[in-house]
Amino acid sequence: MKKNELTDKHYAKGSKGFYAALGISAVMIGAACLFAHKQGDRITDMKPAADKTIVREAAVDRRVTNIPKTTTPAYRVTTAVATMPVFTDAPAVTIPAAEISVDAPPPAEPVQAEAEETAAQSMTDVKKPLDDISNIITTFSGGELVKNETTGSWQTHNGVDIAAEVGTDVYAVSGGEVTSVINDALWGVTLVLDHKNGYITKYCGLSSDLAVQEGDKLSGGDFIGTVGGSADIESALAPHIHIEMTHNGKYIDPMSLINQ
Repeated sequence: MKKNELTDKHYAKGSKGFYAALGISAVMIGAACLFAHKQGDRITDMKPAADKTIVREAAVDRRVTNIPKTTTPAYRVTTAVATMPVFTDAPAVTIPAAEISVDAPPPAEPVQAEAEETAAQSMTDVKKPLDDISNIITTFSGGELVKNETTGSWQTHNGVDIAAEVGTDVYAVSGGEVTSVINDALWGVTLVLDHKNGYITKYCGLSSDLAVQEGDKLSGGDFIGTVGGSADIESALAPHIHIEMTHNGKYIDPMSLINQ
């Protein structure tokens, strides 16, 4: 009976050890499974989801792809450089003294007298503007400055002043058309007679009761009107008629034609 008790105690003791080892093994296996499960979840979280994958398509420059490729081979153009010989010592050239000449200066413009003479030759029906043209107060200055007795200033006198009593008859110096009749603030009643050949005559200081009007055609010697007194710009002078004449736009001395 004593032997059985020992055997039973030994068996009971061994059974306790076996179950203890089995329990420890189960705990270890459970711990390993839990660890493996956590590692699997971690790896899954690290992987991107399939439906969240973003695929970017490379941009295509259509302007570049639409340009056709060059099929013509490129050529390099080279320009030949022409070189000129350099002369260090040029041969001396001797010009005979007889062949050396100095250019003469250009001819001077015709003087006023020559221009007036040419103008006079082209006017063949010139008449006197007044019956008496002998009393000339102021002559044509020819572009030179003269003192105006009324204003005291120095200026050119582009016409001629012929003294005459107020009411003296005035005539057309040549045939033409009356192109203007005005009452000028400085020159008084003024009449312009265009002779239609480059010549124009202007009468200043006429009376207001003219015998002609603008547009009338006149012949040389036709009656125009009468002397009306001196113009305001020449009021310091005795009563007179102021006559100007131009040829192709240039002033000439009226007396160079009238005296012919």
